[in-house]
Amino acid sequence: MTATSSALPALNRERLERLRLDSRADISIPEPALLALPERAVQFGTGGFLRGFVDDFLHRANQQGLFGGRVVAIGSTGSGRHRALREQDGLYTLAVEGREGGRPVQQFRIVASVSRALSAQSEWDAVLALARAPQLQYVFSNTTEVGIAVSADDRMDDAPPRSFPAKLTRFLFERAREFDYDPACGAAVVPCELIERNGTRLRTLVLSLADRWALGPRFTEWLGRAVPFYDTLVDRIVPGTPRGSEARRFAELLGYDDRLLTTCEPYRLFAIEDGAHAPDRLPWTRIDPGIVVAPDITPYRERKVRLLNGAHTLLVGAALSMGCETVDEAMAHPLLGSFVNRAMFDEIVPSLDAPDAADFAGAVLERFQNPFIRHALVDITLQSTMKMRVRVIPSVLAFTARTGRAPRSLAFGFAAFLSFMDGRFHAARRARGLPVPPDDHADRLAALWADVPEASTPAIERLVRAACADRELWDTDLGAVPGFADAVIAPLQRIRTAGVAAALMHHLEGVAQ
Repeated sequence: MTATSSALPALNRERLERLRLDSRADISIPEPALLALPERAVQFGTGGFLRGFVDDFLHRANQQGLFGGRVVAIGSTGSGRHRALREQDGLYTLAVEGREGGRPVQQFRIVASVSRALSAQSEWDAVLALARAPQLQYVFSNTTEVGIAVSADDRMDDAPPRSFPAKLTRFLFERAREFDYDPACGAAVVPCELIERNGTRLRTLVLSLADRWALGPRFTEWLGRAVPFYDTLVDRIVPGTPRGSEARRFAELLGYDDRLLTTCEPYRLFAIEDGAHAPDRLPWTRIDPGIVVAPDITPYRERKVRLLNGAHTLLVGAALSMGCETVDEAMAHPLLGSFVNRAMFDEIVPSLDAPDAADFAGAVLERFQNPFIRHALVDITLQSTMKMRVRVIPSVLAFTARTGRAPRSLAFGFAAFLSFMDGRFHAARRARGLPVPPDDHADRLAALWADVPEASTPAIERLVRAACADRELWDTDLGAVPGFADAVIAPLQRIRTAGVAAALMHHLEGVAQ
């Protein structure tokens, strides 16, 4: 981390009081009482996402009297963020920038929900002391998608154990013993990792470690009675701490140096599955319409995966082939923007059984056009074949099942994807010394192009039918989907002979009729 400007005063409690005396109307400044609230939660992770998501929600819940506590952040990666949090007395600025409801948004608020930070590596005893705190009620986490996994080297008496599930198991065992397995002294575990059924998976790993470490039936019974593990879905773009000219821009606006200044978009969704549907267990969830507590969050996950993630996947092949570099740049292109709009509203939304799908699609388009979020298109190509399988193919199947015809815009996106996967873009990036995000199936698709002359219609047709029939790639035979392969062949032929832009214009003219 680098300071924004050594000439500016640092953000801390002293600077907070100065800002309050200066009556800064452009910054939301927390009241002093919020800095004296007890520590009621711990979070495994100190990164930007938790700061721009959970910690922001809890800060605003404190302002509304619906949480009444602060969070201790536990760092495990050696990033040094725990030291920055200490030096800033747990304070940081959240910059919310973008558009919401058609209006521009720029908000600055100093978040005061983090009390302090600890290093799991060097302060494990202090972490375990937190487990023994009577007022503790919640454990949050964001350890990335690979964080919810155990290691063969995990040992209970390590300080700390290696993996996050092992750290959590040891933490919860410490708490169970401290309070003699009293079910009234549990803690709710709310993971924010982007994997399906994250709470269920984490609970399974904790139970497996409890068995491996022989922690006994009293502990496993206590876990079942006192520690709910919530499945969640999180959705907010949080780029994190700005650098360079962006950091200088914020420093000039704010007038102080914040090493943990965190940027994010206005949109937020925190879907929490609670089968018991007991909102009193999570009172802080009532503070924001972006927090949804429901018996089943599957529809929200489907909505996000197929509209937001699916639109990204549909867009990327065509947009990169047309020279665009970021999502917002692609959305500003009249052809690409129209294509994404058509695919979402004409084909994906009608194929979904999800709440407010059309409204969500509108919000997605607004998010894609946010000029403050520079989302590189090439980053979306990471494992793009599997993304096509998970994010787009279910919409193809659902639309065809409901209408009896193939979705033309989804078919065009699939054609642009097949063309993009011929490997030429990837080879050009490597020749320039630029990284190419991995795709475990890239060679398999590129091989289909080996003997395809550019203008050969029969060869293109054979390629499409071979690609569609690859059940191992798509977990289904797309060749058996009525009309889909035929709907892919014509645009792919046009892409290869006239270029993506001309093919896309022809497609849009056709679907507009």
